Amino acid sequence: MLRHTENSQNQAAPEAGKADVVDPAPDEPEVDGALGVDTAARLDEAILGGARRYTLSELIERTGLSQEFIESYWRWMGLPVTHPTERWFTDADEIALREIAELFETEQMDHRAQMTFVRSMGHTTERLALWQVEALVEHFARRHELDDASARLLALDQLPPLAETLGRQLEHAWRRQLAALTGRMAIEFAGARAGEPTDSHQLPLPRAVGFADIVSFTKRTAGLGSAELAEFVQRFEAGARDVITTAGGRVVKTIGDAVLFVADDVTTGAEVALGLAESTARALGTAGPEDAEIPVRVGFVWGRVLSRFGDVFGPSVNLASRLTELAEPSSVLVDTSTATQLATSSRYALTAQPEQDVPGIGPLVPVRLQRAYAG
Repeated sequence: MLRHTENSQNQAAPEAGKADVVDPAPDEPEVDGALGVDTAARLDEAILGGARRYTLSELIERTGLSQEFIESYWRWMGLPVTHPTERWFTDADEIALREIAELFETEQMDHRAQMTFVRSMGHTTERLALWQVEALVEHFARRHELDDASARLLALDQLPPLAETLGRQLEHAWRRQLAALTGRMAIEFAGARAGEPTDSHQLPLPRAVGFADIVSFTKRTAGLGSAELAEFVQRFEAGARDVITTAGGRVVKTIGDAVLFVADDVTTGAEVALGLAESTARALGTAGPEDAEIPVRVGFVWGRVLSRFGDVFGPSVNLASRLTELAEPSSVLVDTSTATQLATSSRYALTAQPEQDVPGIGPLVPVRLQRAYAG
């Protein structure tokens, strides 16, 4: 229910201790407590663009939205739901809630769609904020030779003036990504006809999907400190992204020592996979001076996937992951179906490997993918 009604206004305030209500924090030690509170309040107002002026009850009155909707929106954003008597909401919060409620009503979105939309914003921006703050802390620590705590305090001072610029950059980047996505969709589905029957049991999107990971990652990173580990992972991710995007693929996500990628056709997928396998960790920027090579291994499959929550799902994703585990250093493995798709091209050499019994999948014949060299 989006709109506030007389009955919803008269609802009893949530009881203290409910999972979605944040009670006032217990007393903190007084050492530097006042300074910390003052600093937090100053940063809060500067970043939010104004003071927290309204209680939940006042926001309900001002927007005409129901308490249920406002609390749901806040939870979906990944933020704590305030106590009804605490002044928590800003003018910008009021505007945002009005706009999103109007969008939901105009588009007649059901509860599931509303939740997905808001969670996508909350999840993405939470990770983005953490990523950018940590990058700033790391920058100040290196530039000024500071310890971690000092670098964080300096970052706190610098964040308010940076917030406006970062916000504009975020909107620009989002629009560019949205334009790229809609452009791909327009081309891919140009020949599709509305109302054409589809197989409801078939996943909707044909995609090349693959994993690449660093061989012996645990052994390589066992002796690294936090700064060295962060640099190692960051360089691998940045280098892998460069290889993937240059070949025409897209990064779905990174998971520590591994990266998940997709491509819109099987040949592009093969070029991405081979590009990653041919790029040792030194080429990706992760090898230290004592390392000659840190190989990458890749598993890649052509199949159908479901795209949800900024991720991809389906049997082909699981199969690509298992093939990666089976691959030798600096090599690419595909399944027989993908090998058949690639066999028509003279650019590739395909070599069947011994059959293996893979838990959860069954008998599997991996096929090694290599470039075909004339000569």
